[in-house]
Amino acid sequence: MATLSPLASQFVTHFGEMGSRWGINRTVGQIYALIYISPQPICADDMAETLAFSRSNVSMGLKELQAWRLVRLRHLPGDRREFFEPVGNAWETFRRLAEERRQREIEPTLSMLRDALLQAPQTPEDAHAQARMREMHDLIEQLTAWFDEVNRMDVQTIGKLMNMGAKVGKLLDFASGRSRKAKPGGTSDASDLSGTEG
Repeated sequence: MATLSPLASQFVTHFGEMGSRWGINRTVGQIYALIYISPQPICADDMAETLAFSRSNVSMGLKELQAWRLVRLRHLPGDRREFFEPVGNAWETFRRLAEERRQREIEPTLSMLRDALLQAPQTPEDAHAQARMREMHDLIEQLTAWFDEVNRMDVQTIGKLMNMGAKVGKLLDFASGRSRKAKPGGTSDASDLSGTEG
């Protein structure tokens, strides 16, 4: 395996530093970054040599990346070694990281909040605390529902949605303004926006 170029080395180093903020440690982040930018599948021995990591650290890192479903195993014809390549593109990487973090961090919080909201408050302070918990519960549920909807979209649709940017906010502001101005018994927002007006 060739020595990393300054450009590749910068990316790998930075990805390792950022990894801990995304829920994976520095070593695992660097291993993934190397696999991600490699033009062909890469074996563990080459990873260890390139990154100056021990073979055992690389093996543990690969197991974690497989558990996160970020890399997949490949066997090359005529070579008994195990090679690895990234699963999908940059958007797929983001999706998988977000989904894993949701399962590890968001779902336990949501479960705790659900249990807390089922309890009968014993004091006014408990009632206040429970009301605040409900706000948090409802927000998290709304965000996770939105994430599920986005996660079901194909990459092209997501790209179009992201490119709309502030236009979505303007559309919602427009709909809200039409709703406020609507007279009793008038048309709904949906019909206003559907282009059925004369």
